[in-house]
Amino acid sequence: MAKDSSRNSAAATNDISLRGKVAFLSSPQAYTGFEGEVDVKETHMAWVFLTEDRVYKLKKPVEYNHRDCHVLRDREFLCHEEVRLNRRLAPEVYLGVASLRLDSEGRLALNGEGEVVDWLVVMKRLPEHLMLDVALSQGTVTKAGVTRVAERLSSFYQGLEPVEMSVETYLDHFKCELDRNREVITDARFSLARDGVAPMLDRLDRLVDQEPDLLRERARQGRIVEGHGDLRPEHVCLSEPPVVIDCLEFSRPLRLVDPFDELSFLGLECDRLGAAWIGELLVNECAQTLLDWPDRRLLAFYTAYRACLRARLSLAHLLEPDPRTPDKWEPQAEDYLALGQRACRELDAP
Repeated sequence: MAKDSSRNSAAATNDISLRGKVAFLSSPQAYTGFEGEVDVKETHMAWVFLTEDRVYKLKKPVEYNHRDCHVLRDREFLCHEEVRLNRRLAPEVYLGVASLRLDSEGRLALNGEGEVVDWLVVMKRLPEHLMLDVALSQGTVTKAGVTRVAERLSSFYQGLEPVEMSVETYLDHFKCELDRNREVITDARFSLARDGVAPMLDRLDRLVDQEPDLLRERARQGRIVEGHGDLRPEHVCLSEPPVVIDCLEFSRPLRLVDPFDELSFLGLECDRLGAAWIGELLVNECAQTLLDWPDRRLLAFYTAYRACLRARLSLAHLLEPDPRTPDKWEPQAEDYLALGQRACRELDAP
């Protein structure tokens, strides 16, 4: 009982200090030479502060996979990891790590004097209209622009060393994730339309159980690499050259992927935004460069699996004590499940 009380007390202290940090970083006075308004955004895992040409990301003191970020040194580690990993695909964007300090008079300052109370990732601010999700909403995406993204990604994957992973480890990853998907998606607390959902989950399970070599062969051929881990349209900038940001930094196991799994994920997200053609272009261009033409049914499995995973993560927000934008998550999960069902039909196509 005493242990729980201590943890609750520590969490309350972190909440108070986090509010103070957010209030300070939301003020223009926090940034030397900046006089405009600070654009403040909250994500599931961070607070993001945008000035005219810079982005400052403060990680929340929460538990990530494999690391408890209530501890300052772990947040510092993840800030440096984020910069290191993201410089692979966006070297000019990730400028470094800044310290947030508290001086002897109790004043906060970025890279100032005094005790370090937190760390922030510092990035160059990218033009919002060039982010792939925004460009899709504005109808400005071109085939040439997406081809350049495909070239950037294929060059990235081509330069990565294969990760040693047993065929059973790769297969077990999907078995575990499919079980977790089913547990959340079929939770009776959610009012999802049930038609087609259970058959889709069953079909994915059958593929893994009855045709395991479809997945095993990818590990056997040395196709698994340490990739991006969260390849979504909002992380792709159609600049010249294109850059990809916001690599998943907090869990190496989640970055160990088949490139065509990630590409299927990005294709799924573009499809949800009304641009199904992008996924096919990305896969075809990367296949040519990597000299790797995965089975069509494997791509369908990856797409349906990712759709279920995204549905699960959407619904998981509603299992939190105080979810943000609660009306958003079930409709979003429905969208993903519909796309997953469509992809799943490809598994039985002649």
